[in-house]
Amino acid sequence: MELVTKRLIIRSLRPTDETAFIEMASDGSLWEIFGDCSECDKWMGEFISDAIRLEAEDNPYHEYLAFAIEDKISHVVVGSVGSSYYEDFMEVGVTYFIGADYRGNGYAAEALKCLTDYLFERYHLSKLIATACVNNIASCKTLEKAGFCMIETKMYQDLYDESENMSNIYELVR
Repeated sequence: MELVTKRLIIRSLRPTDETAFIEMASDGSLWEIFGDCSECDKWMGEFISDAIRLEAEDNPYHEYLAFAIEDKISHVVVGSVGSSYYEDFMEVGVTYFIGADYRGNGYAAEALKCLTDYLFERYHLSKLIATACVNNIASCKTLEKAGFCMIETKMYQDLYDESENMSNIYELVR
């Protein structure tokens, strides 16, 4: 898969993305998605292999779909965007992260807008969800810039969270 925006390429993951993902994990960028990434170099290759396999299955209701966000000019991987099936909501939701060196440029919102259009069109979804810890103001703003509306604030424990946190629940309806 390859999608192009004004500044970005959203594309299928490649085994060669492992180093970039490990570097972003070391700066804390993957904490909210994967939890403690201090040993991610031991499992990142398997994660990427699984992501490639899951993309080939082409089913957003099965675990997750993950894609690289690449700067269109430099071809540097700056983050990732994808979807995840939220079993507790029984809905497909979005996931994303941007490496610390690339934050503040609007990359996440730009990639999310592109991905949500793709997900709605390809899978004929009527709604997407997202969660963000209320303390992660940048993530909340990113979701709102991408068109998501906050529908609820509640205690929530995502897959890799050690405990419940006060979180905003968002949805994007088509």
